[in-house]
Amino acid sequence: MSTAVMALSGGMDSTSLLLRLLREGNTVYTIGFDYGQKHVIELARAQQNIDYLAKCGYQVDFRIVDLSSIMSTFAGSLTSSEKVPEGHYEEAQMKSTVVPNRNAIFSSIIYGYALSLSKKLDVDVSISLGVHSGDHAIYPDCRPEFYDQLNDAFELGNWESDRVRLELPYIDGDKVTILNDAIISCDQLNLNFDTVFANTNTSYEPDNQGRSSGKTGSDIERILAFHSIDRIDPVPYQQSWDDVLKHALSIQADYLDNIYREKLSELQYQVTRNGATERAFTGLYDKHFVKGSYYCICCNHLLFKSDSKYNSGCGWPAFHTEDANAQISRIKDYSHGMVRIEVKCSKCDAHLGHVFTDGPKEHGGERYCINSAALKFKED
Repeated sequence: MSTAVMALSGGMDSTSLLLRLLREGNTVYTIGFDYGQKHVIELARAQQNIDYLAKCGYQVDFRIVDLSSIMSTFAGSLTSSEKVPEGHYEEAQMKSTVVPNRNAIFSSIIYGYALSLSKKLDVDVSISLGVHSGDHAIYPDCRPEFYDQLNDAFELGNWESDRVRLELPYIDGDKVTILNDAIISCDQLNLNFDTVFANTNTSYEPDNQGRSSGKTGSDIERILAFHSIDRIDPVPYQQSWDDVLKHALSIQADYLDNIYREKLSELQYQVTRNGATERAFTGLYDKHFVKGSYYCICCNHLLFKSDSKYNSGCGWPAFHTEDANAQISRIKDYSHGMVRIEVKCSKCDAHLGHVFTDGPKEHGGERYCINSAALKFKED
């Protein structure tokens, strides 16, 4: 059986990571950090999950390290009277939630603990951290380059560092990836998913009853992740799930709309975001037959391969088959006195065009009639 050490904050990322380590058969040692954070309730939630796991037959060592005397003096809205900002989690104002050097401090303590366990137990030890790609935009100490260099320094500065290895299993994933991994873990460990995640905290500014406002950046990210996996978040909110979800979706839509307005031309914006149609025979890709792939102009999701494109003569790019992983959405469209099937990008809801039943019969008989303005081509 392998030995693993990890930081257990009581949030959904580290909780999911703990489940993953147990699923993989590790003996797990965990550390929680009290650094004077406003959301210190997360540590109580972590203990609730430790107790729940014990009842289910999984013993996990959990200890809390008190760093509040020094780190509560650090700048940032998590450790001061400064208000935690509301809004989208990737907006610039969320940088106020950065606690200077936090992950370097935590990682240093965890590394020392792992080395000590390795020596005491005479075993190799893995250090697992739950950082992920969704953190990279705001938190510089969640980026893979940071951990690569930090690990090099730890190895250089310690004897027997060859017995400790650093693992970042979620570094290329996001909150949705993490939740889906937790579902697998709960199924294999025979744990109740809702019980586990009711015993977590993600909000940076819960009320005195421990309820999330649903409005801080961390709340928004979590709510959208649960929505993406078609689950209701079991953690308590100050408002109903329908209300906090509606707010989160509105924040997400406004944030993305600003991005689209900046990156897209007026025609591309009107087509993809407002369902407009470019004039026939004017699009860049109408008579374009170069070998390559066609992606959504908004989110870069792969939609079509060039071998499915054909000359239909309709005036817009025509494809008989979508890419196997495109999962293009289909919606009934009753506009302009017609009944048609609108097609949208499954990742960002961009309007692409329509699909008709007059395509090549040898390829299934469908014709995807797509606006060039909705596409980005990459040559093979």
